[in-house]
Amino acid sequence: MDLCASTLELLGMVVYMAAWLCALATTLMPQWLTLSTDLLLTESYELGLWETCVVQDMGGMECRPYDSLLGLPQDIKVARIFMCISLAVGLLGLLLTIPGLYLVNSFSQGLEGCRAKRIMKVAGGVLGMVAGVLSLVPVSYVAHLTVMRYFDESVPEVVPRWEFGDALFCGWVGGFLLLVAGLILFASCLGPLADHSRGPQGDYYGAPQADHSRGPQADYYGALQADHSRGLQADHSRGLQADHSRGPQADYYGAPQAQSPKRYEVRSTDHSSRKPPEYV
Repeated sequence: MDLCASTLELLGMVVYMAAWLCALATTLMPQWLTLSTDLLLTESYELGLWETCVVQDMGGMECRPYDSLLGLPQDIKVARIFMCISLAVGLLGLLLTIPGLYLVNSFSQGLEGCRAKRIMKVAGGVLGMVAGVLSLVPVSYVAHLTVMRYFDESVPEVVPRWEFGDALFCGWVGGFLLLVAGLILFASCLGPLADHSRGPQGDYYGAPQADHSRGPQADYYGALQADHSRGLQADHSRGLQADHSRGPQADYYGAPQAQSPKRYEVRSTDHSSRKPPEYV
């Protein structure tokens, strides 16, 4: 796996976790809507999904949970349902993405393991984007209703109106980051599959590392021994293939034997049988 894909999946995982924490904070925060009146300048009211709070300027804060679930406004009930589903889907996506990371040894090595990791990351990215949409829907819906009620002309101007709280902005950030995290995880899966059968002992780009356990001296002498053995075998084979057409006079390696000197037969002349010349 290349450096770019590994960096993208780590970045996507970090953004994913930060986005899920933002969604969790949005669900638990009571500052979805705020209200302040001119009658009580020292107090302000905050409305959340689970409770309402009264905040005093002196630093005191008193919260009270809702008495009945069925008696809640429609927007609060819809926001509760969507945010809970968003958290569940986002958590499931995180659990699927973690085993699919390159640095996590969760599957068997080889192409099958890489394919399984990629499927896990793609599934986690899809669930992350779904969780982002589920988080943006209730936040945007509550914000839309708040704007409509704030500019309602049928309500007298002296009546206090609810305004945006900090939880709405946190929810928008969390939903947007969930979408970005899903896209980053998708982008990390666009490259070709890499064989990780060598495990972490191979280098980062997939090339096997050289074996230097014997040291450079052992490699040098091993190379010399290999070359020497090849030279002997080559010489021996060439000797066996020597020309034996000259018969036994050629030696084993094809060199001719030294020829013995020729023997010349010396014929002696018998002069005893000749008769001496006669004198007259």
